[in-house]
Amino acid sequence: MSDFRQSGKASWYGRAFHGRRTANGERFDMNELTAAHRTLPLSSYVKVINQSNGKSVVVKINDRGPFKRGRVLDLSYAAAKIIGLVHAGTGSVKIVGLSPEQAKVARDEMVASASQTH
Repeated sequence: MSDFRQSGKASWYGRAFHGRRTANGERFDMNELTAAHRTLPLSSYVKVINQSNGKSVVVKINDRGPFKRGRVLDLSYAAAKIIGLVHAGTGSVKIVGLSPEQAKVARDEMVASASQTH
């Protein structure tokens, strides 16, 4: 998983899907850091980098999609907000696969960084 790399267009989904079941059986929560990908293992983690501003977020793959041609990832509203995709709706991203250990470290760093900015 940690050797996975992909670049392409990402979009986001939110309120219309909030509370629905995801492909791995969880309820979709638009305020959690999750994403949908066509082939990555469910419950795996990836780092998503917005190529236009360099902002990044670590998300859990818990659903399948996107189903719109030309897109490689659907982010939750919360994840899209962190990397600045909400207003535009879509954007070019780089996806980097993470091992479970890398994901834990990256998410801990995100939490620490967020608490320092508040």
